[in-house]
Amino acid sequence: MEDNRYSRQVLFEPLGEEGQQRLGTSSVAIIGCGALGTVIANCLARSGVGKIKVVDRDFVELDNLQRQVLFDEEDARRMLPKALAAVKHLEAVNSSVRLSAEVCDVSSRNIESVMAVCDLVLDATDNLETRLLINDACVKAGIPWIHGTAVGSIGMEMPFIPGKTACFRCYLPELPPDRVPGCDVIGVLNPITGIVGCLQSSHAIQVLTGNYSPRNEMIYIDIWQDEFLEIDIERVPDCPCCGQRSFPYLDRKQQTIAVAMCGRDAIQVTPPTDREIDLEELGRDLSRAGKVEDKGFLLTFKTGEFELIVFPDGRAIIKGARDAAHARSLYSRFISA
Repeated sequence: MEDNRYSRQVLFEPLGEEGQQRLGTSSVAIIGCGALGTVIANCLARSGVGKIKVVDRDFVELDNLQRQVLFDEEDARRMLPKALAAVKHLEAVNSSVRLSAEVCDVSSRNIESVMAVCDLVLDATDNLETRLLINDACVKAGIPWIHGTAVGSIGMEMPFIPGKTACFRCYLPELPPDRVPGCDVIGVLNPITGIVGCLQSSHAIQVLTGNYSPRNEMIYIDIWQDEFLEIDIERVPDCPCCGQRSFPYLDRKQQTIAVAMCGRDAIQVTPPTDREIDLEELGRDLSRAGKVEDKGFLLTFKTGEFELIVFPDGRAIIKGARDAAHARSLYSRFISA
């Protein structure tokens, strides 16, 4: 049966048996497992990519199901971490692929280990700062990566090949001073996330099999207006990243970070150093101050108008906080004290 699994793919002449074998010995990291990440993971697992690492910081909620194709209502009811839920579903699809899940927030302190021994990184994140971090790490290591983003009815996608194409900082030298509206503000249609995720998957297959011709073009799609464009991204000779090899997003010291979560009224707080939290012990302590549920993979704590979702790696998603400073204060009060 295994010989027939990829038969229709092998019949595609540009790929063939040799390309299929190359896929089977390839390793990829998918950073983010929401709308784009679930499409990518599904496509690449079914295509026979040998080793797939799924990395995500979040858990499944009901409003994810409109666009995040690997999850179901039971995953949302159990509040399963997205990376674990995705791997669970994909193991039932293709048992010959080596799948692994990492439930963590990608940061300057762990991205190089996340990417270790990978042939390709796929960006399925929801914020520009993480993309600039991915770019720093991939340019430094010489690993190709594929950018994708989708919000509203608009999507953009481009493979970045170190040494052969522009890098992301040629396109966006620094973070914009103002917050860029995300799907929590303007929403998102599931057709655009599917299209962008499939484009990333197609380019991933091309890169992994040696069939991709590097070019400095970003694909722009507005599915509502039926617009499909290619935007030239010039390679900047003195680019701080690929030209001067300066990696500030990778080299920065980690501090306690509080960031708004895309698509929800919540703020994630990440401590400055890795720490293992005993959820059972924390639950006993917090039960004196509010309602606690230990779901195994995470712990929920409700007190007054606040809800804290705590992960074993020390991160917490805080609902009801007024702003980042307030979220850090609540974290310090209930978790780090």
